[in-house]
Amino acid sequence: MSAQVATKRKTAPDILARKGGEPVVALTAYSALTARLVDPHADLLLVGDSVAMVEHGLPSTLGATLDMMILHGASVLRGSATALVVVDMPVGTYEESREIAFRNAARLMSETGCGAVKLEGGAKMAETIAFLTARGIPVMAHVGLTPQSVNSFGGFRTQGREREAWGAIEADAAAVATAGAFAVVLEGVVEPLAIRMTEAIPIPTIGIGASAQCDGQILVLEDMLGLTPRVPRFVRRFGALGDAVSEAVEAYAAGVKDRSFPAAENVYQPKE
Repeated sequence: MSAQVATKRKTAPDILARKGGEPVVALTAYSALTARLVDPHADLLLVGDSVAMVEHGLPSTLGATLDMMILHGASVLRGSATALVVVDMPVGTYEESREIAFRNAARLMSETGCGAVKLEGGAKMAETIAFLTARGIPVMAHVGLTPQSVNSFGGFRTQGREREAWGAIEADAAAVATAGAFAVVLEGVVEPLAIRMTEAIPIPTIGIGASAQCDGQILVLEDMLGLTPRVPRFVRRFGALGDAVSEAVEAYAAGVKDRSFPAAENVYQPKE
């Protein structure tokens, strides 16, 4: 009788141990299909609240709900095998109190099987992060441009353009590290500041629109594949799948209309 060897999935401590070492490869995933394709190449899959925009057509991440995140998180877990899966806590599920944050984080983890949660905010969320991590909930933090606070920022604006703003952003990164976060996303932060924070804090920095010198990088998968019509300026498109899909559907539609599809050899025929 042969013994089966279980595939080992990466954990939050595995990502923490990558500080200053091999860069962490991270991407978003919202379904079992995309997770299955991305998993062999990624260390971390983030089920981001960006799913509200990418998959549900909403104008911002503010429309994401806990049930939405659980639905997509569970799907990504089923489609992946080795990457650490982190699920975003949507707006309104963790800010009110640390107890409510714990209740919702515990539900996210138990109903999806994910290995960690992510929440936005720096020093103001440090107490909540400490509360969660002390109770066995691994937390990835998110500072700089935090999309859930886009209305407060007055839009998606790069953070740290003015040197006098650096101190507050650096304090945010230091606070979440001290509170016990195993990694922190630095979004939309000017490169010199991102480098300073990466050198200063003891946890991995995962850049998005920050610096190549961060301890890792993350992108929205659909942005880098060319599936979304408008992407941030910092995103490099590694594919043009949107064009490919349009061309394939156009060819299919033409085949249906001129009755050349499906081809005769692919149609079931009665037995003679």
